[in-house]
Amino acid sequence: MIDDGSAGAGGGDPAVPANPRAPYSERPVARVRRAKAQELIDRLVAEGRVRVTDPDDGEVAEWRRVVNYAKRHGLEPVGKRIEKVPYGGPGLELFLVEGPHPNARSQRPQTVGGVVPVPARLGHLHPVVTALKDDEIRLVMPSALRRRSLLLLQGLAAEAVRRGYEVRKAGSSFFPREGGVDVDVDGFASTVTVRQEFPESTDPERSVRLVVELAHGLTGRPGRWRDRKSRALEEALGVILGEIEARAAEDARRKQEEERATADREVRWRAAMEVAKEQAVRERLAQVLREEGGRWQEAAVLRAYCAALEVASASWTVLRTHRIWPRPDAGWSGQAGM
Repeated sequence: MIDDGSAGAGGGDPAVPANPRAPYSERPVARVRRAKAQELIDRLVAEGRVRVTDPDDGEVAEWRRVVNYAKRHGLEPVGKRIEKVPYGGPGLELFLVEGPHPNARSQRPQTVGGVVPVPARLGHLHPVVTALKDDEIRLVMPSALRRRSLLLLQGLAAEAVRRGYEVRKAGSSFFPREGGVDVDVDGFASTVTVRQEFPESTDPERSVRLVVELAHGLTGRPGRWRDRKSRALEEALGVILGEIEARAAEDARRKQEEERATADREVRWRAAMEVAKEQAVRERLAQVLREEGGRWQEAAVLRAYCAALEVASASWTVLRTHRIWPRPDAGWSGQAGM
């Protein structure tokens, strides 16, 4: 009930403020941001990617707030999430990818079977990890972080071998602060690298963080895992190996599709060649017929001409026989026999 001032000072219900504080979702800024977030989602669904070129710092910050609003308020399509990457220097590129974020709480291993054991000491290492350990120009970082990086790679390599996969020296070149291995799943290799996330930081908490990455390739799948307060990288190794397996399955499907497409193109090419050959034969036959027809017409004309000559010759013979034809030394009088 709105207080109209009729209640006395000594009795009645207390006055209700005329403009109670609105909830956050109903405030002008939140409404504007929600509208922007929904517009962004609609564009991503329709266009696939949204690129923001040459924004200033304020625009970049606003886009980040819009993306965060969409994430916090569940506006992302079911089973997808918004990813943003740098584009053209200061710009941003936004797109939708499948699955939850790799750092999301739901991505943590929930069972003992999903946890990849990480050794406590650098002993009995995989040969590739041993080579990295002995390579002084790789994994250039504080010794404690280098040791932890090698242990992470060893845990990943040992589990990969246990599952029947091949671990070998990475074919990609690394920066000195990085190191990694290739994990080959059924002929499809993924390069796993580990590095210090903030090597220049003076903050003791940030400077000890590591980040593990999978070579991005041509996929929108997750490819980066970081140390966070809520989860260390040691807990993410099972998720990382699962992502390697998922990528291998995706690559296998892509290869099968490419092989089928190649086979289909081959079939279509052969069919087109048969059609072209048949068409060439028809055109050649038509050309032969045209040439034969031309010769036939020419022969018919010649026969008709010869027949006419014969008729004319016979007529001249008759004229001369009956002395109708004028003598060579006589002028033509216009009357036969004169």
